[in-house]
Formats: sequence, structure tokens, C-alpha cells
Amino acid sequence: MKLRALAGLVAVVLSAHALADASLLNVSYDVMRDFYKDYNPAFQKAYKAKTGETVTIQQSHGGSSKQALSVANGLAADVITMNQASDIDLLATRGLIPANWSSRLPNASVPFTSTTVFLVRKGNPHKVRDWNDLAKPGIQVIIPNPKTSGNGRYTYLAAWGAGLKQPGGSEAKARALVAGIFKNVPVLDGGGRAATTTFMQRQIGDVLVTFENEAELIAREFGRGSFEIVYPPLSVLSENPVAIVDKVVDKKGSRKQAEDYLRYLWSTEGQTIAAQNYLRPQDKAVAQKFDAQFPYVKTFTVQSVFGSWAAVNKKHFADGGVFDQIYSKR
Repeated sequence: MKLRALAGLVAVVLSAHALADASLLNVSYDVMRDFYKDYNPAFQKAYKAKTGETVTIQQSHGGSSKQALSVANGLAADVITMNQASDIDLLATRGLIPANWSSRLPNASVPFTSTTVFLVRKGNPHKVRDWNDLAKPGIQVIIPNPKTSGNGRYTYLAAWGAGLKQPGGSEAKARALVAGIFKNVPVLDGGGRAATTTFMQRQIGDVLVTFENEAELIAREFGRGSFEIVYPPLSVLSENPVAIVDKVVDKKGSRKQAEDYLRYLWSTEGQTIAAQNYLRPQDKAVAQKFDAQFPYVKTFTVQSVFGSWAAVNKKHFADGGVFDQIYSKR
């Protein structure tokens, strides 16, 4: 009896230890640090109240495409939270997740969106209002590298789409516009946060092109005294998909925690935290509550203009693609 009681006590202790040691690694892109800094404790508290489990959450941030490649090459992420579907599709091609990953959560696994805006120096001395202004001589534009950063990739595609959709727009005019803009880029940082550092701390450039949520977080950190936010008349809709990494969670036994972690992004609290971090929520009630902080901007999706992310990457961002051709001729 004593041995049986001791064995039961050991089982309870081991079980409690296992619960306490549950952990997740979220591999994300670099401008999402602040959101997950707020979201993770909220999820941990809610999950603890629901299950009694303590979950430790670790974060990894960097340029989105580089992050996705790290996971594809063995970084053991339980979940991946990116800003473009193609980065998660990469994991499907490596057999880490199923091809239908986007159908497993609401809104094609996109809990919130953003768009691309301009940060200009106070007073907007170059009178920047639209994409064509970024191609004018004598202006420096800070954009992260589209080959490694979803932020830079969305900027490139927003400008290309604007060139297509302007009066008399065409592929040739879109290419000329994008070439003119990148001719004015003095340095290609690896990700959006590095580009922010270049613009705000190193004081390089006249315009920083970045996500709307990053622009507002810059305002929190640095104040609004040195820059203004300009919304172009037309921009791209940035969709921020998420997925569990099946091969990892099944090996670790963390599928339940990972699934709950991502599902909680659609909870009222998760959507509210997103809105507080200037990410546009999918929940209509939460979106209405925060409507005043999100100016209207006409947007287009990548799919509506370019067909698919696969087509975009093959044509524009593969080695030797349009971006390489443009940038090499600066």
C-alpha cells in the first residue's frame, strides 16, 4: 500500500511538473514584438484559468522570410505568425504542415490585417502624398529588403499596384515607378524594425515606408514630434496569417496548447489587444469600437492584383527576378 501511495504521489508530482513546463515557441516577424509582448501574458492568464496549466512562451523575431526559412530548416517553432501566406506555404512544401493550413482557423487563418503607410519628417518638407512622390529625385526612402522582409515585399507590391491602377497604368509604368523608388533607397535593411532604427535613430532618409501598426508603435516609443504619418490614396492590404507547425507540436506533445494559443487571437481580448497595437481586427464589434483610430484607405489584396503569392515570388522576388533586375541597375 505504501509503495502504491508513493507511486501515486510521484505521478502527481510528475504531472504537475509537466504542466508547469509546457512551453511554446512562436516564430514571428520583427515588427510584432510589441503585440506579442501584450498578447502572451493575456493568453497565459486565460489559459491558466481555463486549464490550470502554466504555459511558457518564447518569441523569435526577424525578417519574415528569413524567419520562415529558419523554421523550414529546423528551428522548432510550435507556431508561426507571419505577414504573408507564402512564408507559411514554404513549410507546407517541406512537409511540416498540411497544404490546407489556411482553412484550419477563421478568416483564412488571418486574425488581423494592416496596410502600408509613409512616415515623413515633421512638416512633410518633400510634400509626400502618393507613391509617385517617392520616386522624385533628391528624396531618400527607407524600405527593408523585399527579398528577406514581408514589410519590404508589401511596400514593393503596393507601389507596383499603384502604378498599375493609376490613370493610364500599365506593367511598364508600374516597373518604372518601382525602379524610381528603389533608386532612392540608400540602404536595404533586413527587416522592418531595422528600417525603423535607420530612420528614427540613425536619422537616415526622408520617408520610411512601413506597416500602419509599426508607424503607430514608433509614435509610442519616440513621440510624434519629429514625424508625421501619411496615408497614400491606394495601398496594399497586409494579411497576417498564423499556423501551428504540425511536425513540431506532434513531436513535443504541444498541439493543444499551440491550437489554443492561436485560437485566442480571435477572442474578444485577443482582438482588442490587436486593435490597441494598431492592427485592424477581424471582429466587427471590436473594429467598430476602435474605428476612430483607423483612417479609411482604399486597399487591394495581393491576390486581386497579382494572382497568387506563388506567382508574385516567382516573377518578382526569386533570384534573377524583377526586383533583382531593377535593383542591379540603380
